[in-house]
Amino acid sequence: MPLITLQNVDYSVGGPLLLERVELSIEKGERIALIGRNGAGKSTLMRLLSGELQPDDGEVRREGGVRVSRLEQEVPADAGGAVWDVVAAGLGDLGRWLAEYHHLSHAETVDTDALADVQSKIEAADGWALDQRVVETLTKLDLDGEAAFSGLSGGMKRRVLLARALVSTPDVLLLDEPTNHLDIEAIDWLETFLKGWSGALVFITHDRRFLRALATRIVEIDRGQVTSWPGDWANYERRREERLNAQAQENARFDKLLAQEEVWIRQGIKARRTRDEGRVRRLKAMRSERSQRRDQVGNVRMEVANAESSGRKVIEAKAVGFGFEGRSIVRDFSTTVFRGDRIGLIGPNGSGKTTLLKLLLGELAPDSGEIRLGTNLQVAYFDQYRATLREDWNAIENVAEGRESVEINGKPKHVIGYLQDFLFTPERARAPITRLSGGERNRLLLAKLFAQPSNLLVMDEPTNDLDVETLELLEELLGDYGGTLLLVSHDRDFLDNVVTSTIVMEGDGQVGEYVGGYTDWLRQRPATAERRGDKATSGDAAKPTAAIAASVATAAAAPKRKLSYKESRELEQLPVRIEQLESKIAGMTAEMNEPAFYQRDSAGIAAHGAELARMQAELDAAYVRWAELDA
Repeated sequence: MPLITLQNVDYSVGGPLLLERVELSIEKGERIALIGRNGAGKSTLMRLLSGELQPDDGEVRREGGVRVSRLEQEVPADAGGAVWDVVAAGLGDLGRWLAEYHHLSHAETVDTDALADVQSKIEAADGWALDQRVVETLTKLDLDGEAAFSGLSGGMKRRVLLARALVSTPDVLLLDEPTNHLDIEAIDWLETFLKGWSGALVFITHDRRFLRALATRIVEIDRGQVTSWPGDWANYERRREERLNAQAQENARFDKLLAQEEVWIRQGIKARRTRDEGRVRRLKAMRSERSQRRDQVGNVRMEVANAESSGRKVIEAKAVGFGFEGRSIVRDFSTTVFRGDRIGLIGPNGSGKTTLLKLLLGELAPDSGEIRLGTNLQVAYFDQYRATLREDWNAIENVAEGRESVEINGKPKHVIGYLQDFLFTPERARAPITRLSGGERNRLLLAKLFAQPSNLLVMDEPTNDLDVETLELLEELLGDYGGTLLLVSHDRDFLDNVVTSTIVMEGDGQVGEYVGGYTDWLRQRPATAERRGDKATSGDAAKPTAAIAASVATAAAAPKRKLSYKESRELEQLPVRIEQLESKIAGMTAEMNEPAFYQRDSAGIAAHGAELARMQAELDAAYVRWAELDA
């Protein structure tokens, strides 16, 4: 029996129905990904499922005793106090009594009357078992109940709010953008946790890798209609494309027939003879049907205002060190950023990614070492906290700042038309930005950013709250960007699709550099973990690393056996193969050190980096295989 069922549900916020005749059921153990464009109604559907909203028409049925918890997209304004208090609040009044008892019993001076009063309330509600559940939930999510909620990072706050949603042991867990502000390590942890979650899960996410890892069913909201697609993301993409093609063909056939009927009706009085009245009525019905058709929401049309080219060297850092309150953030870090580089910064929350960005941009002075900025730099900065948006201005004022038009690559464009490229209707463009959703605010910040001429683009978590279609278009835009890109992101697919190299905060002030994106870093990381911060020069790339050496030792300790003929031939050929790979890697690395290398197009540089990473991984594998066979 379904846990929650929606039957013929309508919901409107003014204008066309946001959700129309929705039929949906949620079964035990399902993991449903809820997808759709920004503003399509995903969060609204979540609130209907949780009971926070009531439908205008239709019915939402919940099986008797079903418990539903929702993790909101933003941190609630009323969340405060100790972590224990915030988590216990997920139990309602009983949770507040437990939090009160917790504080009274841990106070230096115990108010015995108040303690007895709250204790009697808890006993009357048979609530002591729930006190233990709060403790177990804090332990499971590795949270300190005594820590102040306000002092936590954004990622840790999300973990606390997840604990609050889980403490009531819900049958249905609703998660709205759960990966926002989480670092990659926390996202991996959350994936693992939710895979082991026994209840039903409904989640909204922009993180495509997270979606692919978890979803057992896709539910799409498109122009008010809710469609269910059993299976994983790949199956959804294939079947959705087939449906859209069929829909486009049917619409084209209908429009052609309507155009023919419009020609017929204009032929004059002959079309109004009695025997043709039925045809006239059908034409009126067709006109009505066409007027009610809700066309698919268009795609964002992004274009960056490029500035004149910067110098070849954009940033040069030599032996940079920086610390704060006795903690080393960066230690002995050197790098050169060339024009056209697209560099991703990876690291846990609080590891110093933003600090390193400020050092590289000259906003912070290093404690040691030297940083030189190149010539003719024009920097555009995307702030993950959207601090560059003025809350007392609307979208037009935030982008144009009093002007009627913006200039994009030498061509003036009216600000209303420019904002329409970012899917803002004139009405939404004039609305106070306090009324904009998270996705709309991100699109507005992108519009403001791209209206500034730049040759160095710095983006700190630009993917939060954007829908998949906009993410893919942003990837294309950044791939074609003629300047230099510094990108902080925890979106693994986005990093893979955009950057050509990564800088990784590895802890204790160590900063590593790797060729390629996130997946390339994962492939290289085991072979380089023991030499953090070192440059991948041709000399050290040709040597077996500590991880490979460990494999050699393990293989040597294994019992010896006689090799087959095929294995013997493989062992004979491996040294030659290793030598060839080492020679190629050395040549490609030397090629990257030549100034002319960075005059290539961005696609050529990316392909070179990807090939170098592939060969390094093949070399590492060859060393391990040689060790196994030789042992």
